[in-house]
Amino acid sequence: MEGTATNEAAGPPRVLAAIASYGAANDRYLKEIIRTYRSMSFAVDIVVLSDIDKGPAFGVECRVGLPAKNPWSLPFAHRKLFVERRDRYDLFIYSEDDILISERNLRAFIEVNAALAEDEAPGFLRVEHGPDGETHFPDAHAFFHWDPSSVRRRGPYTLACFTNEHAACYALTRAQLDKAMKSGGFDVPPHEGKYDMLCAAATDVYTQCGLTKLIPVSRLDAFTVHHMSNRYAGKMGLPAKDFTKQTEALMRIADGTLPPRALLPTETRLWRAEYSKDYYEPAREEIVELVPASARSVLSVGCGSGATEIALAARGLRVAAIPLDFVIAAGAAEAGVELIEGDLVEASRSLEGRAFDCILLLNVLHLTPDPAEALSLFGKLLAPGAPIIVQSPHMAALPIVWRRLRDRRNRAPQGFAESGAHFVSGRSVEKWCRSAGLTVERAADILHRRVEHYEGVIPLAARRALASDIVVVARPAASPAKHASRQEEFI
Repeated sequence: MEGTATNEAAGPPRVLAAIASYGAANDRYLKEIIRTYRSMSFAVDIVVLSDIDKGPAFGVECRVGLPAKNPWSLPFAHRKLFVERRDRYDLFIYSEDDILISERNLRAFIEVNAALAEDEAPGFLRVEHGPDGETHFPDAHAFFHWDPSSVRRRGPYTLACFTNEHAACYALTRAQLDKAMKSGGFDVPPHEGKYDMLCAAATDVYTQCGLTKLIPVSRLDAFTVHHMSNRYAGKMGLPAKDFTKQTEALMRIADGTLPPRALLPTETRLWRAEYSKDYYEPAREEIVELVPASARSVLSVGCGSGATEIALAARGLRVAAIPLDFVIAAGAAEAGVELIEGDLVEASRSLEGRAFDCILLLNVLHLTPDPAEALSLFGKLLAPGAPIIVQSPHMAALPIVWRRLRDRRNRAPQGFAESGAHFVSGRSVEKWCRSAGLTVERAADILHRRVEHYEGVIPLAARRALASDIVVVARPAASPAKHASRQEEFI
């Protein structure tokens, strides 16, 4: 299996680098990027795409103007440039004006690309450096994660897909550019979809042009590019030490010592994948405090990076988890959390005969095909009198409804088959519990982030309308701990 690579034996590859640069705010980074390209042993032509003329100041070709009326359309200007000059270069690079791509990156790209199939392309991940010098991976956040089923070997390389295709840059050979152009998805007007317009300019080649972006996990250091602004370090993404645990798990999948399966589809088909599972959820004290003080064992269904599970293990509890996959939960496993393999049915069956003092389903129930059935499966694993704690997004909250009114693309789930998610309200969670033979003991609300500063001021009657999350504590209907009537509590 061989991909298309530049033939450096015939001379250094001819490279066209297009850099999108708004205004002058990032000029200090742009200067360093241009200096780096000029220092390469390759023949690199640089074109800056901007809303102001930067040619005289930087001594490079500068194309001025937006390709559409939308002010965020500037990055799409590189498409026409590449189409016009597709026969003049061997390698085509697009980036934003704070992404530093080195000669080492390009040489690694050429080397690995030669081992790939024609519909595969090596891709980059961004890294940032925090004030303490620690490296961070800002693209690992929200619902973005490694796809464990994508791990593959190509020659001496191990590669995998990271579901966040955006790295504010990409590189293509001439053959890959031709494939992208022939797909009909490259030379298109500025637009947005899965990603906003700025990001779509750098991701269309993977999302709608027939190319699969593969990160060379076994050579990751050569496929990281510096996001020079370091704007997200410590605020969004993962520190390198945590990200490395995941890449090590990917290598174990490649070796056959870890399973490549995922628990269930976690990315919805709603606008911008709203209500998808957050793989990096922080441990919320409101949730941890609901676990009974008498509990000694806990089962978590749908464990991501494991902050809550690790916090419970640190308190001395025996914590078992059915992870979203064995890559994202690598850190939890290292912290002593027992990982259970299988899908919902297989995992529940493998746990038959065990009883847990508390079971958690945190922001995962609405993503299961049959929430009541999922509750029933795991309700059978509760010790006598033990609770099951469900956290779900509140899709009827006023801030959410207002956002939908302002942007019709933000639709509520209309059906699981269409959207990949169930609509969730307090009533729907209680209905699922009743269908599973559970009685709701407590229902609580977590305020939306836009109003959380008014904690203690908002009237109790208004909390549900302003809640971003609903938390329900339920027990088997026949449990001796069943309350005579529902007790409403608010977090």
